[in-house]
Amino acid sequence: MNLTILPEFAAAFAIVMARVGTLVMLMPGIGDRVIPVRMRLTFALLMSLLFLPMLRPSLPAFNGALEPLVRLLILEVLIGLMIGTAVRITLSAMQLAGTVIAQQMSLSFSSAVDPTAGVQNPTIATFLVLVATAMIFALDLHHLSIRGIHDSYALMMPGEAPSVGDASQLIVTTFAAAFRIGIQISAPFLVFAIIFNLGLGILSRLMPQLQIFFLAMPATILLGTVILLAAIGVMMNVFLAHFAGVLGQFVIR
Repeated sequence: MNLTILPEFAAAFAIVMARVGTLVMLMPGIGDRVIPVRMRLTFALLMSLLFLPMLRPSLPAFNGALEPLVRLLILEVLIGLMIGTAVRITLSAMQLAGTVIAQQMSLSFSSAVDPTAGVQNPTIATFLVLVATAMIFALDLHHLSIRGIHDSYALMMPGEAPSVGDASQLIVTTFAAAFRIGIQISAPFLVFAIIFNLGLGILSRLMPQLQIFFLAMPATILLGTVILLAAIGVMMNVFLAHFAGVLGQFVIR
């Protein structure tokens, strides 16, 4: 089966759109569920048109055959999913940190809809994810994301299937790093919870008649909020440095 009526330009645009569109749908901020699908699709189309003149010389020639084109499109979508999933897993570090912090502050029962994923999360987790997303754009890290999309064509040429071992290693390494960063960010609250609960245990032994529960809940929330306000700048610096390092894997220096 031949598609002789399909111009070569349209085939090249479809090949570029397969990877770029997948990556745009998974980009922080732009690819969030709160953004209308039409806006995401429009941005993906514009990005594809922008990259097409630069990438067209490196694209495989289109000879009108359908099967090679479909195979190439599937490979490009898989490459986009691999890179986009790594970025999304990295952003989930803030969700993990927020969940741990909410548990230590006795606020895990307070939940809100996370607009980036469309699911219920603790309020602090949603807050940290939104702040991290805003900081990504404020520090122009989205420019690094766009550059990574362009440079990914030099790292993984169209038509070359990514190694299953390399893809698995990338996802596992990214997931482990995101978990580590999330725990490191929430470490001050883990230390606070251990010391605070130890102090409450000693106080309850010294004063058995004291209602510890009514004292612990407001004190935990108050002290946890003070620590959060004092440490949020450092928390964001740690996460953004890690996020830039993950994006740097796909950028040619």
